[in-house]
Amino acid sequence: MQVLFERCAAVDVGKDVIAVVARLPGDGPDGRQTVKRTFKTFYGVLAEAARWLSSLGVTHVAMEATGVYSMPVYHALIEHGRFAQVLVCNAGHVKNVPGRKTDLADAEWLAHLLECGLLRGSFIPPAEIKAARDVVRYRTKVVQSRTSEVQRLGAVLQDAGIKIDSVASSIATKSGRAMIEALIDGERRPRVLADLAKGKMRAKIPDLELALEGRFGDHHALMCRLHLDHIAHLDTMITRLDAQIEAMMTPFRAARDLLTTAPGIGPLAAAAVISEIGAAPAEFFTTAAHLASWTGLCPGNHESAGKRHHGRRRPGNQHLQSLLVECAWAAVRHEGYLKSLYHRHVMKWGGYRSPPAKKKAIIVVAHALIVIIWHILATAKPYHELGAGYLTTRLDPERETRRLIAKLQALGHNVTLQPAA
Repeated sequence: MQVLFERCAAVDVGKDVIAVVARLPGDGPDGRQTVKRTFKTFYGVLAEAARWLSSLGVTHVAMEATGVYSMPVYHALIEHGRFAQVLVCNAGHVKNVPGRKTDLADAEWLAHLLECGLLRGSFIPPAEIKAARDVVRYRTKVVQSRTSEVQRLGAVLQDAGIKIDSVASSIATKSGRAMIEALIDGERRPRVLADLAKGKMRAKIPDLELALEGRFGDHHALMCRLHLDHIAHLDTMITRLDAQIEAMMTPFRAARDLLTTAPGIGPLAAAAVISEIGAAPAEFFTTAAHLASWTGLCPGNHESAGKRHHGRRRPGNQHLQSLLVECAWAAVRHEGYLKSLYHRHVMKWGGYRSPPAKKKAIIVVAHALIVIIWHILATAKPYHELGAGYLTTRLDPERETRRLIAKLQALGHNVTLQPAA
């Protein structure tokens, strides 16, 4: 194959050691030579590796994506080397031939692919976007931890026979917390506990009296105290992370405001989207379809012998996938194009009584959302609502008439059409 990059290198990244292979012009059989070295992954040593590659005249460097381990290597190469391009490649895209599995062999394979121009780098966000991504993802983990802690608190109350969540919407409401605090302090009278209800909960006081009669003991009080303290700590962390996200989104406020015009996307979800794909995704993802594929929200390709078969979605960006599915569920609660799109596909795949049909349809809506997001950010224009009847207006009247007639005839009916007056 034709060599496109005369001087290139590849790096196989490990936790403690990296293997570096450089491909240069030389006196080998193919007019090339291979230089191999290993380096420790201490940042100062990585900087030395970058300077060594620069001294060899290397212009292009590639490495396999290995999560957090590849990022220090990438930044060391960017900051301390003089390279035209540094690629971080998808692991599945650069998998070596079986039977050749050593670190140096992997790096040499990467170098051969790179010199022939067969590698494509993954999306590496700018530093400020990467920092926001870390904070947003951590907030998601903290919120999930809080949800788990509330569930553990509910399990303790269930064990004690206290059924607050059978009456209230949640035990984490102000009324629920007040009742739990009273139980911890030693109050056991159901009428007194029920009287702590606030607002609309006071209408449920008779039911609360029944729900608050149980066998709440000292060890239940200890467990509830610990759970409440942990929930309060997590609430403080979430508040602090929210403030940090707001500060980090200041340079991207215009893009964030544009995203919130789309149905189902609030300010926090918009910040999460920007932290995953940046404020200008068109610079890396040339089309909306490219972004949808990278996200993992479009069907896979599986064609054999001229026939197209069912293709699974690629794994994609799991963080962005789950976020867009949440936004899709919010979007289909509002009248408009996305709700009609959801309804159309639910009915196509089995109707509202079929959970798989609803799950498949919500993925379609999530795909539509990522396409909308790409166009909003690429054009810097707010979301334009197409309307609930948009899909209907695109139907061919004659074709739809033939389809409905055929369906009625299949059910045993004779169909006669009369022109409308």
